[in-house]
Amino acid sequence: MSLHIVKNHVKQSNVLPMFYQLFVSFVLKTKDMASVKVLLLNHRQRTDGTCPLSVRIIKDRKPRYIFTGHYILPKDWDESKSCVKKSHDNSVRLNNLLHKKVSEASGAIMESEVADDDATAGELKKRVTRSGKRMSFYDLAKERIIEKEKSEKFSVSKAEESIVNNIRRFAGNSLVFEDITTSWINRFKAFCISELGHKGRTVTNQLIFIRTMYNRAIQEGIVQAKHYPFAGDMEKIRIKGGLKIGLTQEEIQRIEALELERGTPIWHTRNVWLFAFYFAGIRVSDVLKMTWADIKDGRVWYVMNKNDKPISLKIPEKVQVILDYYIPERQGQSDYIFPDLKKAKKNDVEDIFRKTRTATKRFNKYLKVIAQQAEVEKNLSNHIARHSFGNIAGERIHPLMLQKLYRHSDLKTTINYQSNFIHKEADEALDEVINF
Repeated sequence: MSLHIVKNHVKQSNVLPMFYQLFVSFVLKTKDMASVKVLLLNHRQRTDGTCPLSVRIIKDRKPRYIFTGHYILPKDWDESKSCVKKSHDNSVRLNNLLHKKVSEASGAIMESEVADDDATAGELKKRVTRSGKRMSFYDLAKERIIEKEKSEKFSVSKAEESIVNNIRRFAGNSLVFEDITTSWINRFKAFCISELGHKGRTVTNQLIFIRTMYNRAIQEGIVQAKHYPFAGDMEKIRIKGGLKIGLTQEEIQRIEALELERGTPIWHTRNVWLFAFYFAGIRVSDVLKMTWADIKDGRVWYVMNKNDKPISLKIPEKVQVILDYYIPERQGQSDYIFPDLKKAKKNDVEDIFRKTRTATKRFNKYLKVIAQQAEVEKNLSNHIARHSFGNIAGERIHPLMLQKLYRHSDLKTTINYQSNFIHKEADEALDEVINF
């Protein structure tokens, strides 16, 4: 029987709260899921001989340590009783502090078990260290952005930093999670559209970020789940993506047929865009990072930067034609296929990110010229290569194969994505009604 079911049963039966607390304590011990203990970490002894006092939380056999900031000599520590001996001048105050820390850790464990949220040892540690502190939305968002930078996900960190700046413009410098209500979200959406001029997808991306931070805040005990303003049990608000529009086969053929002077920036832009399209809409950042070493036995082998998933695809004849243009510039297997990153510092991920972003902006500018020359009225951009592949694929390719080409983890994601481009049944249904 799960603990939250027992909790409801106890409440309904009007049993005394004391009995409930004792029962929870019994379950925590018998489940042996988490434990709390005060330790003197002798292996971290300082030059003066003192060692740090720490509270250890173990969950699923994984320990996490909460340092108290206090150090004592091993001779002043009673290991059997896990307390500071009276021989220490501040034994009473230190023991009171340790007792408080243990109580906070035990309380976090109990709350986790009652809520049945299966928090990890690391998450329990965060809840304890943040206990009593008012952590703002911006504080938690800053933590996430720093994490992305450390993991060299610069495109993500820069995008999320921009979102946080937009939120500051709307909400000011003070924002706690309880402030983010359904009404707040609707006003923020209106602000993004009217004041910032954002389109539907841009607004959606910002709401997704806010939702991600809210979920993290709940997980880390910063805000209670009852305040959650997004879709869930309360069904308060749902985030929906914008409409995806891709080019048709005829529009692609017009782009292919354009007479462009070889070696010009607009010619190079078309090559990169078509290269991405021919490989099921590879992201332009992944295309630019490809080296000649990624070409083996008539196939391309690469790892998607967004989700670190590997993929191998045969090289179609149309792609080989593009590759042949750039072979004379090849300086070795480790050299980039396309020239945009040739001057980037190979071991400097941030420099590669900056030069990729610069190239992407340049491509988008020239794609507008290409669209005009090819008489394509749709907004031709780097990302529309992926939508165009999906649009032309339509119902021709089985969803399982499309899932592999798109590198989606879940088939449902592929089906939802492809639903933007499948119109046959709806068109036939419409004709059935109006063709009389």
